[in-house]
Amino acid sequence: MQPTLANLTEEAQRLKAAGRIDEAINAYRRAVSLYPGNGVALHNLAGALGDVTAHAEAETIAASALKTGLDAPETWLVLARAQLGQGKLEPSRKSYAEVIRRRPDMLPAQFEMAQLVWMSTGDREAALADIRAAAARPGAPVMLRFLEAQALEFMEEPAGARAALEPALQHADCPSEILALAADIEARLGRPDLAVGLAERAFAMAAGHPGALEALIRARLAAGDGEGASAAAADLTRRQPGNQHALALQATAWRMLGDSRYRDLYDYGRFVSVDRLDVPKGWADLDAYVLDLAAELKQAHPFRTHPFGHSVRYGSQRPHILMLQTPAIAAFLEALQGPLSRHLQRIGQGSDILTRRNTGRVGMIGNWSVWLRPGGYHVDHVHQEGWLSSACYIELPPAVSAGGKEGWLRFGRPGIPVAGGPEAEHWVRPEPGVVALFPSYMWHGTEAFTGTQPRLTIAFDLVPI
Repeated sequence: MQPTLANLTEEAQRLKAAGRIDEAINAYRRAVSLYPGNGVALHNLAGALGDVTAHAEAETIAASALKTGLDAPETWLVLARAQLGQGKLEPSRKSYAEVIRRRPDMLPAQFEMAQLVWMSTGDREAALADIRAAAARPGAPVMLRFLEAQALEFMEEPAGARAALEPALQHADCPSEILALAADIEARLGRPDLAVGLAERAFAMAAGHPGALEALIRARLAAGDGEGASAAAADLTRRQPGNQHALALQATAWRMLGDSRYRDLYDYGRFVSVDRLDVPKGWADLDAYVLDLAAELKQAHPFRTHPFGHSVRYGSQRPHILMLQTPAIAAFLEALQGPLSRHLQRIGQGSDILTRRNTGRVGMIGNWSVWLRPGGYHVDHVHQEGWLSSACYIELPPAVSAGGKEGWLRFGRPGIPVAGGPEAEHWVRPEPGVVALFPSYMWHGTEAFTGTQPRLTIAFDLVPI
């Protein structure tokens, strides 16, 4: 007896929830083969393919779903993401517009559309136009104002972000996400007492939500309450031991208090390594390989400015860079094997928060390339989902070697407002063909650089397997 589409879909969803994504995709493929021309079956397969960054096939399947007469905004969203994943900026923008036309209050589509327009043009007003139009509609969800404020903060407009939240903050039932964001903005604007009040209000509304607890920790650090921040951070790390941002907050509190446990986490000599890539097959030496890699990476950068929610400023970021199969990019994993293996052996296994997870084997959970313009930099940040993070230097401006620290990788300066303004403690001088590896919980950023030449890198996050 042929299984129903509902049964096949349920099986695929169960496999996906269990992390067995390849088997889930096979189940979705079976549904398409048994129910050819069914728009829902095609939509489900396209969505799953998008989840594994098989963007070209996802685009084809999503387009097929729409041709069956399925006209759901969710399917247009799958198509928009697949097109964006391939660097098809204008087709993706048009598909996002179709989503928003059908459902103006679909928050992920609004946010992603704003980000796409911003990255493509650098035009703040154009990027925010759809969100603001949707927010002005009668009965519009208050979370649209949250999206507007988030976008403005990522555009380096904290005062505008705070103003966008003001109407929502006047309501007693203001969502905790808005309160938490407002707290972060107040701290950034130099008003830590207001930040603490808003964060406490958010935490009172959603004490079980890690985001509210994180906001409370950040507000206490801004206000100089090391004891309170440390206690709250200990609570957060108990709840989420793998949360790298939580570890960074705990470390920052310990540093404020002069607690020796800070240095156990921020042991730069032990946990930060700098090594040269291997020369992959097909290249005579590392210089030749890096030169070819730089040329291929530049061709893969379609954007004008930085994405939302990331550390890049005055430059562009191309996600999933290693899915491209041009010769030098495809050889990058081979070039990485030696330095990565040596780093895992170097840090070893122990009882501390980092090395107790060292199995000697890692999987890559994200990779991207960053092309910074002169004046560009990375704001200080951590990688919340990783275990080890990286910076691999491909092409560098002359300023990096000019005798100062322009364009250098720095560690230890918190990427949030902290009373006393703790500064960076450790730097790495970039060199072409060199990769730096370090714990994902370490605060890190880069120094801005001058001149006329850009700075090109690959970065990635790793987890033990």
